[in-house]
Amino acid sequence: MVNVKIIKKNLFIVIIALLIVFAASTIIGIDKIENPSPNIKPKYDVVIYGGTSAGIIAACQIRKMGKTVLVIEPTNRIGGMTTNGLGLTDLIHPSTIGGLALQFYKDIGKEYGKKTPVWNFEPHIALNVFEAMIQKYSIPVVYNEKLKLKDGVVKSGRKIVSITMVSGKVYTAKEFMDATYEGDLMAEAGVSYTTGREPNSEYGETLNGVESAHALSHQFPKGVDPYIIKGDPKSGLLPGIQSTPIPKDGSGDNKIQSYCYRLCLTYNPQDRIAIQKPTDYNPLNYELLFRSIEKGQKLFGILSHLPNKKIDLNNCGAVSTDDIGANYNYINSDYATRAKILQKYKSYDQGLLWTLQNDPRVPKNIRDSFSVYGLPKDEFTDNDNWPEELYVREGRRMVSDFVMTQQYDESEKIVTDPIALGSYNMDSHNVQRYVSHGTVKNEGDLEIPIKKPYGISYSSIVPKTSECTNLLVPVCLSASHIAYGSIRMEANLMVIGQSAGTAAVYAIEDNVSVQNVNYKKLHDTLINDGQVLN
Repeated sequence: MVNVKIIKKNLFIVIIALLIVFAASTIIGIDKIENPSPNIKPKYDVVIYGGTSAGIIAACQIRKMGKTVLVIEPTNRIGGMTTNGLGLTDLIHPSTIGGLALQFYKDIGKEYGKKTPVWNFEPHIALNVFEAMIQKYSIPVVYNEKLKLKDGVVKSGRKIVSITMVSGKVYTAKEFMDATYEGDLMAEAGVSYTTGREPNSEYGETLNGVESAHALSHQFPKGVDPYIIKGDPKSGLLPGIQSTPIPKDGSGDNKIQSYCYRLCLTYNPQDRIAIQKPTDYNPLNYELLFRSIEKGQKLFGILSHLPNKKIDLNNCGAVSTDDIGANYNYINSDYATRAKILQKYKSYDQGLLWTLQNDPRVPKNIRDSFSVYGLPKDEFTDNDNWPEELYVREGRRMVSDFVMTQQYDESEKIVTDPIALGSYNMDSHNVQRYVSHGTVKNEGDLEIPIKKPYGISYSSIVPKTSECTNLLVPVCLSASHIAYGSIRMEANLMVIGQSAGTAAVYAIEDNVSVQNVNYKKLHDTLINDGQVLN
């Protein structure tokens, strides 16, 4: 006969055992109990996903310190925005930039025959310098490989073991780094993150969340009608204007500051390719431009001069290169959806330039001023002379045990473990367009100066200890929206990248988690390598 008491006792033991395993997995972060210790030997010391400026500088530092590294770049071009049109370095205090980042700008200067750093440069010159750096340090780079956005990361406990690409290729390492602007590896690794804007109440800030009162720059002239048929709300709103009222200032939302292509243009007739009208051109997408011009808009972009008769075109004005609101679904979408959004941005920016040069509704003096510009023949030659990288000003932001906030940017609080210095304005481009008293308004722009350089914390580039112990995140680091607006500048990200590379090496050598890297040791090495931390 079946002994019911024994069955009940054994069943009780099994249940208790399962509960213990479940509790342990929760505490130590085991993701797949059936495979807690994959028998995979790491091929590299460090794998860096994202060959941005931060990723390349980090790789150089890792090689300098004698470790192996692989850079995986999802596109066909390393360097991120630094080689994709952002030729004007956003920098208030050049003295805060040291180490390999400063060497990069010195090498740019050498390309132009200068003995000092050069901060404004052509995209292909920046690419030449980065490619020389990866050759100097013998850094292998894999191009056009994208991380699988589902089941792309295998972890053992709290450690990443391997990452898998869409192509099926698998890469293993002791340490990993997410140096992308989007933060895909971080997200796939189960690390906490946020997008959009926190409410002011979350971190005791005053400049986060919805900011209509501060959005005075790049604002519409008075009286720009938002409706398809002027004065007729029943005709519907023009493209890009939201139909719902905005919340009160200081409220949080999941909307993201606007993106654009940071275009390199030339006014050299021998190097100039004419801007073509996009095949999907829709005049309605530029009706706000026409109406804003009618009411007095004068500026349509910041035209920053670069060497050899080129300019860096950035957004400026109520209607410019930022396609406000078109990016809301970009970050958390699959690659097919992102590709459609990228094409929308390209079409919009190309169409904007064509409109400013050709449309008769644009005054002749404006058309004449823009007609001298075209795409340079010697830039982005493998991509129809167009940048490969959309200017993702802000993607995911990690939420770690420490968060950089407005108070740290404004030096009301001081970090104890600085790995870089920030000094640029707390800067956010506009986030949304809305209707106010029958006219259209932009919301979200902030340009708040920083009084003095401030420290960026090492703790902001490591995940929560409970989530992942061998991942560093130098770009999508742990910061509030408004604090990130100052930190996100390319020169800063290069400095942070070098610091992250150093930390990765010490995590390996000392056999500790990235959270437990000896900060004094890290600090002393950064200082010896020319970083500026005070």
